[in-house]
Amino acid sequence: MRWITYQIHTRPSGLFRDISVGGHHIHHLVWGIFLILITGYLMLAFDAPRLRDGLALLFGIGAALTLDEFALWLRLEDVYWRKEGRWSVDVAIIVAAILALALIGWPFWRDIELEIRHLFGLF
Repeated sequence: MRWITYQIHTRPSGLFRDISVGGHHIHHLVWGIFLILITGYLMLAFDAPRLRDGLALLFGIGAALTLDEFALWLRLEDVYWRKEGRWSVDVAIIVAAILALALIGWPFWRDIELEIRHLFGLF
């Protein structure tokens, strides 16, 4: 997301460009929230296993769009290209690290779940 936003910032006439409505800039946070809401609803409303991977990908894109604007959430002002905008980068790195640890440790967490189920007789 940062690379695309940088392209918009440095080459506004390229493939990617800002979107404005009535003179107001629409941040990519808005598109991220829409993607999260729509894909989350579709995942819950319809049991469509063949669509699950595509919807999960769209949900991840929405999460990336939203997390990239974390500093905007926190400050409620556009600080993307200022020092405070670094908070968005930090949060994205932290989230990626947590997800990586969860994926790497998945067998461990699965074994813990099985042990707890066995301990409480939930099989």
